[in-house]
Amino acid sequence: MHRQYVHVGSRTIAYFDTAPEAVSLPVMVLVHAFPLAGTMWEPQLRAAPAGWRLLAPDLRGFGGSTDADAGNPSMADYAQDVIDLVRELGLSKVVVAGQSMGGYAAFALLRQAPELIRALVLADTRATADSLEARGNRRSMLALIDREGPSGVAREMPATLLGAGTREQRSDLEATVRRIIKQQSPSAIRGAVVRMMERPDSTALLPSVAVPCLVIVGEEDVLTPPDVARAMAASIPGATLSVIAGAGHLCSLEQPEAFNTAVEAFLSRL
Repeated sequence: MHRQYVHVGSRTIAYFDTAPEAVSLPVMVLVHAFPLAGTMWEPQLRAAPAGWRLLAPDLRGFGGSTDADAGNPSMADYAQDVIDLVRELGLSKVVVAGQSMGGYAAFALLRQAPELIRALVLADTRATADSLEARGNRRSMLALIDREGPSGVAREMPATLLGAGTREQRSDLEATVRRIIKQQSPSAIRGAVVRMMERPDSTALLPSVAVPCLVIVGEEDVLTPPDVARAMAASIPGATLSVIAGAGHLCSLEQPEAFNTAVEAFLSRL
């Protein structure tokens, strides 16, 4: 699994590509969760569905992508990262799969460039904006970053990112998640928190989604619980819902086989 790079103006976008030479294959872009990077998609990249090319970009500041001086950071910045990558690679339409924060980026992409989206996979995410309580938690996270940097975030977050069963049985996965978080820059994590805190409510977008959509959620997800996913799927015309047993908020990492099976079944219907 090797990072590739494209350059857009003064920015560098790093991404993983399962088939760089296969320019005629249909493409799915995997947009990562907070506060991780494209490497979180390794179980999907190593098991790419037959006949598909998978791209997993690092959003700005994360992984190998350079940060951009954003005077007014917004979720639209992450959508722009995806747009720029897709256009630089000469692609016309892609399936967009966003997990958690990646789902928020997918909603921003729906606003900015709906013509690029062939289908949507929304995993462990929500359409609503942050509640007052959630915004308070974000401010606490900003204070934690300022005090302790990524190490503090890596200590605190896995308890909510991973399901209870995963934490009991897969200490290796908890260590992997902590390692990926520690590899990120404080400015990237900080920028992401601000973007999530300020993101608009996307609920009104849902009934207008005019492409096939799969909503996936871990059965043990405490951040965006199954009821949230069910309500979101019910608001999107023709959406399919898949609940992954034995997984929390990072179901693609916790139960990759079940996640990949659900996604493959969805792609096969396109």
